[in-house]
Amino acid sequence: MKLNEEKAVHKHEQGSAPRVLFISPQPFFEWRGSSIRVKFNVMALSESGYDVDLLTLPIGQDETAITARVIRVWNPFRSKKISIGPSPLKLWFDLLLLIKGLMLITKNKYAVIHGTEEAGSICYLLSLFCSAKSVYEKHSDTGSYKSNTSRLKNAFLYTYHWVEKQTTRRASITIATGPGLAEQARENAPNATIFTIPDIPSSTIEPDSRSVEVARNEISQSNEKIVVTYVGSFASYQGVDIIFDCIPDVLKQRNSIKFLIIGGDESEIRHYQNLLNQQDISTQGNDQQVMFAGKIAPDRLPAYLTASDILLAPRKSGINSPLKILDYFKAGTAIVATNTVANQRLLNDQNAVLCAFQSDAFADSILWLAQNPNSRTTMGQNGYEEYKEKYNFSVFRQQLALAYQTLLDKPESR
Repeated sequence: MKLNEEKAVHKHEQGSAPRVLFISPQPFFEWRGSSIRVKFNVMALSESGYDVDLLTLPIGQDETAITARVIRVWNPFRSKKISIGPSPLKLWFDLLLLIKGLMLITKNKYAVIHGTEEAGSICYLLSLFCSAKSVYEKHSDTGSYKSNTSRLKNAFLYTYHWVEKQTTRRASITIATGPGLAEQARENAPNATIFTIPDIPSSTIEPDSRSVEVARNEISQSNEKIVVTYVGSFASYQGVDIIFDCIPDVLKQRNSIKFLIIGGDESEIRHYQNLLNQQDISTQGNDQQVMFAGKIAPDRLPAYLTASDILLAPRKSGINSPLKILDYFKAGTAIVATNTVANQRLLNDQNAVLCAFQSDAFADSILWLAQNPNSRTTMGQNGYEEYKEKYNFSVFRQQLALAYQTLLDKPESR
């Protein structure tokens, strides 16, 4: 695979670099899986010899780690945030991305137009008006966003799924971020060219002993505490409710445990703080039993995960593997996870404790790992070996370069 990547880069050096229009309908840059994936895509393409324009939303922070030109659409709604998953607001922004994309292809000659999620359909439409190849990158399972109460939302999701199926069938190639999503894409389009390029940890930073020590002291001044950490959003499919349901039982049986919750916005954090406080569990001050750290930048995150003793993956639904598990592997820290399809893609009895999606089972699993330090060490080491072998930026860059080489060598049929 390395040889193929070098061949692709050498081919680019013979003349002008192939130009790529990369369209991201997610905020960029923001602390969420798709945004992090976009960052690594753009970095990998640039390092592989492509000239990249990134067209994205007017929401998010500037990201200095990439060399691509970042082009943002207009913000007529004055939006400062946008929720995860399909929504009417995203639909309006998608229209603006399409309009801006049409303007860009009239001024620039692109070899490839690459879009994530619903922007894959935008890329295909744009490719019809120019000679570019189109790439659809599938990040999520729309079924994980289904609602038990909103028929309107489910009707919207059905339409979204239909568009996704048509995009998979018509795009030059489709890239799936995990084997479950690749299987779903093949069901939608059996004859499509589909690549599976797994996610990688959210940061390429390797924490040093000093940064880990600082993080550990920030979490707890006591070396006797067992730090149990969750990282991620509070979206319903993440399954965070079973963490908060099991916390009272865990602390009642073992008061040497301290929970660290990374993620969530201010209102979500207040909600769960109030919920725990009503059960006489401290969430503030020197004696806090549950610490809410809010969002921590991806490059600071590895130190906190390495400083933890147990990491939590309570995923409730969906088929795509949680990005957090790869961060957990990199940290070399033991994992407690629900035995759901999404988690089973990466986790097994060698690198995690898997349990039923029930708060009492989750509590028992945390308590068991807390009482078995040797098992924590072995599982953490096994996860780290997975990271070194399969889930790092070097492997990711090679896989993306190979997909692009195949794409550009592929004759287009309309």
